[in-house]
Amino acid sequence: MSDYCELSKLTKIYPTPKGPAVIVKDFDLNIKKGEFVTLIGHSGCGKSTVLSMLAGLNDITAGGIILAGRELDGAGPDRGVVFQSPSLLPWMTAFENVMLGVKQVFFTATAEERRQIVEYYLTVVGLGDAMHKRPAELSQGMRQRVGIARAFALSPKMLLLDEPFGMLDSLTRYELQQVLIELWRKNKITALMVTHDVDEALFLSDRIVCMTDGPEAEVGDILEVHFPRPRERKAVMEHPDYYKLREHLIEFLEVHAHRKTQPIAPVPNPPPAGGRSLRSVEDALLNPA
Repeated sequence: MSDYCELSKLTKIYPTPKGPAVIVKDFDLNIKKGEFVTLIGHSGCGKSTVLSMLAGLNDITAGGIILAGRELDGAGPDRGVVFQSPSLLPWMTAFENVMLGVKQVFFTATAEERRQIVEYYLTVVGLGDAMHKRPAELSQGMRQRVGIARAFALSPKMLLLDEPFGMLDSLTRYELQQVLIELWRKNKITALMVTHDVDEALFLSDRIVCMTDGPEAEVGDILEVHFPRPRERKAVMEHPDYYKLREHLIEFLEVHAHRKTQPIAPVPNPPPAGGRSLRSVEDALLNPA
């Protein structure tokens, strides 16, 4: 597969009273058509900054982005975005919120064709019986389902997801990860997702891009994920490589993310008996002393 999306020397600098703040510097990443790539890193490292520049919602200081052979300049319907909070218009129903974008993109379609598109995607994400409810009548998970349906309904060239499940409880998050991966499998839309969740990244991705800490964040490591598709959570977690890859990601976040010039070891073998457990590493990472 050829490269479909190319991020070249992407740099973002903000002016501050103390001088320029370089958030991301010389960020390079090529994504193939139909690939699902995840950006992972510590909070504040610049993951969402990269995604927002790709979405056209944040100006690029230096470098450039090419999508499907065209250099990007600003936002457009060729990129569907799912945010952590779906930001639905409260006076509109779920159906009307999705229809808003569909009308803009499929303006030559008939009213009946547009209605079928909206109803199809809302039904696929599990809202067939709730599509005419307003956001206040929906749970947080249901509102996020609307956000996912809205993005896919536009038939974008690329799907951008900014920690879409970060505000959800574990059970709802697992359910929506499965909804997302099934929709993605059917549509094969090139996708880039930002997350801080190691297990989420492993379950969804073809490749995981690890970012170094800011300032001047950059690509620190890229991990290939070869679990068979279609994926089922139990089978993924029982795969012989799962904990090797998981340990590799946690080690990067705990050690290598802070050291831009430090070489990164290949995916390690499972830790020896009596060694530090994955849970203790994760606890130390999430709850530093």
